[in-house]
Amino acid sequence: MKLKIYTGAEVRELRRKLHLNQSEFWAPFQTTQSGGSRYESGREIPDPVQVLLNIAFGTDAKAAAIFDELRAFGNPKNKAKAAQGEAK
Repeated sequence: MKLKIYTGAEVRELRRKLHLNQSEFWAPFQTTQSGGSRYESGREIPDPVQVLLNIAFGTDAKAAAIFDELRAFGNPKNKAKAAQGEAK
């Protein structure tokens, strides 16, 4: 599955549209205000945070697909089934 890669500018705009300060916005992502500030200023946003951003701001279908992929990853039997589904 292809995740949207959020830039710092995109995340800053999302935060502003939600009328949240950095502490309020970044807390649910287990990121400090200073960490969020660095991301918004252009530092690369780590993959785990990118996944959480996709879950939070993507479509319900995208969030469900992410969860399905994570569940399959944690269960080798499901991983094989998921791989077969992608091949179709």
